[in-house]
Amino acid sequence: MTVQITTTPYGGWQNCITLSNGLIEAVVTADVGPRVIRLGFPGGANAFYESPEQLGRVGDSHWNIYGGHRLWHSPEDRVRTYTPDNAPVTVETFAGGARFIQPLEVANGIQKQITLTMTEGQPHIRVVHQMTNTGAWAIPFASWALSVMAANGACIFPLPARGSHETDLLAGNTLSLWTYTLMNDPRWTWGSKYITLRQVPGAIPQKIGASVPDGWAGYLRDDLLFVKLFDYDAGAPYPDGGCNFETFTNDVMIEVETLGALRTVQPGETVEHVEEWCLFPGAAVTQEADIDSKVLPYVQTAKALATKNNGV
Repeated sequence: MTVQITTTPYGGWQNCITLSNGLIEAVVTADVGPRVIRLGFPGGANAFYESPEQLGRVGDSHWNIYGGHRLWHSPEDRVRTYTPDNAPVTVETFAGGARFIQPLEVANGIQKQITLTMTEGQPHIRVVHQMTNTGAWAIPFASWALSVMAANGACIFPLPARGSHETDLLAGNTLSLWTYTLMNDPRWTWGSKYITLRQVPGAIPQKIGASVPDGWAGYLRDDLLFVKLFDYDAGAPYPDGGCNFETFTNDVMIEVETLGALRTVQPGETVEHVEEWCLFPGAAVTQEADIDSKVLPYVQTAKALATKNNGV
């Protein structure tokens, strides 16, 4: 089936863009945001979190999470990062996808846009995030793409291959903890190959950042597996102590976040941050061997699709 692009109401917003290839579908808000507010199999559950109190709202003076996937800039700042995005966005459609251009953040001089290109006949979307410095002076920041996932799932990300004391004298990768990160919280699984964080309704916030050279992370729920691919430049500086990946959870959702390198963005310069998304059937995972056998093959499929379709 070719990629169908239609304007549809969703969640109380009247102007949303739906992309569907018959295997997967994505819904993006045009009245606010933008947010990729839905990602799922046609007729199936939404992989993304939706805020029931904020769905359909427009024109608020404060920032709203809404749910779904969004584009921010890092390092996180209570004022700059949380610039409200509650106005309509400009939409440009093309064969297989759509571009969503947010109104200029006047206080920052930053212009954001997100472009989705869906692959015909495959459960794959290429997501290109762009931010342009329209101001008169340079701005230091990193691209920050956050997918807010629905409750009762788990985020999985890989550790670099383990080595030995005899041969590996220097630190091999970064883990960054926040002041509220509790390593004895039972939602964490600290494995030899992977780290897993589970979402538990009603639980307190937890967060971790990491350097993930292998460039993938997953969100697993019984009914689906969301695989996200992203870049890592070993020689570049990254936010939060060297993190190109972060995950956060609270009482209602869990986030799968990727970050670009920290850059001093010159006036008129545009920075780009690319993710590759794939959606697959879910599977029960209770131990690391299950990730190897039930998740990793889908990661390899995602990488092959991304390469085939001119992605990573």
